[in-house]
Amino acid sequence: MDYEKISGDLVDMAVLYGPKLVSAILVWIIGAWIIKGLLLAVGKALVKGNVDESLQPFVKGLTGALLKVLLIITVLSMVGIEMTSFIAILGAAGLAIGMALSGTLQNFAGGVMILLFKPYKIGDVIDAQGYIGRVSEIQIFNTIMKTPDNKTIIIPNGGLATGSMINYSTESTRRVDWTFGIGYGDDVDQAKVVMKKLCDADQRILKDPEVFIAVSALADSSVNFTVRAWVNAEDYWGVYFDMNENIYKTFNQEGLNIPFPQMDVHLHKTA
Repeated sequence: MDYEKISGDLVDMAVLYGPKLVSAILVWIIGAWIIKGLLLAVGKALVKGNVDESLQPFVKGLTGALLKVLLIITVLSMVGIEMTSFIAILGAAGLAIGMALSGTLQNFAGGVMILLFKPYKIGDVIDAQGYIGRVSEIQIFNTIMKTPDNKTIIIPNGGLATGSMINYSTESTRRVDWTFGIGYGDDVDQAKVVMKKLCDADQRILKDPEVFIAVSALADSSVNFTVRAWVNAEDYWGVYFDMNENIYKTFNQEGLNIPFPQMDVHLHKTA
């Protein structure tokens, strides 16, 4: 073996690649230190922004993975390894996986958006995708809801993040609307007084804004009133049902008629 030639080749390689290798090692060490600091900053920002705890590890992990991939590509390029083909293959593989999992990725992205921007939270009552229920769990791919009759509804997050939704729990107060009818010939002013007294007697109905009572329609068989009152959100259904019962009982006591559809049949005798 020609040791002199081998040693000469080693010296040439050290001269050629030595500075690149040292620079790559320095970049790796400094880059790893910077990534560590950035991840700490991201973690603090997530905590300060009240981001959901279940999402924080994912965001930090995804950010760390992306930064480390960029650092590896940078270091390998500095050493002299051609990365163009590798990046092209990686991009093509990512595109193929994305197309194959388009629905799953949409739900995943929807879950991230929901956990970040919080259009609803656990315990809220929402109306979305044709279902009404209380949110019991927010997962990364699905949202779990419980209906009033205790059914479990699983809704993909993709549709929830991009579709229309009503959140009944966002505001602390809600307006209750009723439509009550009296017969033609009944005293309109008396009916308004009766409805106002019933609203004032219910302590759950707020005084401000004031209760609204007005004739809303002269229907086929009744004079209809619109009654609007504001209540705390948790009292909504109790006030709604109780007022319907109280109106029925009180109208009868006050001599006010509640019309209902009727049909008159006339018999004509012919010769």
